Amino acid sequence: QVQLVESGGGLVQPGGSLRLSCAASGRIVRVNAMAWYRQAPGKERELVAAITTSSITNYADSVKGRFTISRDNAKNTVFLQMNRLKPEDTAAYYCNADVLSYTGLALGRNDYWGQGTQVTVSS
Repeated sequence: QVQLVESGGGLVQPGGSLRLSCAASGRIVRVNAMAWYRQAPGKERELVAAITTSSITNYADSVKGRFTISRDNAKNTVFLQMNRLKPEDTAAYYCNADVLSYTGLALGRNDYWGQGTQVTVSS
């Protein structure tokens, strides 16, 4: 079974920065696209940023120029550097990964989610 473990959330003042990390572990053959989503109370989960294995990136318009997604393929880890944070960035942030892995003797490709990490931007 593949697990995604996130870290780096917390409370920060407006204008501040945070760096989120998400590491995938298990019987992994290859991690394909990785992404960060967020969900604020009462709202639907939305894509924040995504990155391919060759580091092609995509961002939500609301975070362009402020957030940077990156990855370390050797460590199956994805990062989200968040700068100039705003109160509207407050949400639970979730890591997502498209992973090729073994379950028993079976090789399969599945979509996995982390448990979420809370980011709160407030003075």
